[in-house]
Amino acid sequence: MDKTAPAPLDLPTREALEKLADIAMPAPMPYLPQTWGWAALAMIVMAIIGWLAWRAIRRHRANRYRREALAELNALERQLGENSRRPEALAGMAALLKRVALAAWPRPEVAALSGPAWAEFVRSHSGGADVGPALRLLDDLEYQGGLGSLSLPESRQAAAAVRAWIEGHHVPA
Repeated sequence: MDKTAPAPLDLPTREALEKLADIAMPAPMPYLPQTWGWAALAMIVMAIIGWLAWRAIRRHRANRYRREALAELNALERQLGENSRRPEALAGMAALLKRVALAAWPRPEVAALSGPAWAEFVRSHSGGADVGPALRLLDDLEYQGGLGSLSLPESRQAAAAVRAWIEGHHVPA
């Protein structure tokens, strides 16, 4: 007799094995929640995310003029190192401030400002930034033709003040 062959089954064992059924597997778990509360929470979260994205896009578009002005200011700052181009760069910074203000505020409110009134406008909308060197550039030197008399450190301070104003000015809604 071969030891690997199974032993014959008796009759009750064979009948019991024939009556067995396959193991019943439960249905797979669904990925979607089964209650309405989770669906409502998901909709609320999606609405909040959509609203935040809309606000971020709107803010990004609204501050485009700032990004462009800062890029132009970077180019003007590179010109400050050359003595022959420094007066031109400083005059460009003063004009850049005016263009930024015209982009942010209504034209009738800003366009006619000059001299001390323009300097006061810049000071009052600085957002807390120290704009003293930029005000000197605007008020004293621009209209008196003294832009060439600023040293390189004074010019860099004026550029830093212009940068602080562009980055930090507050436009009321």
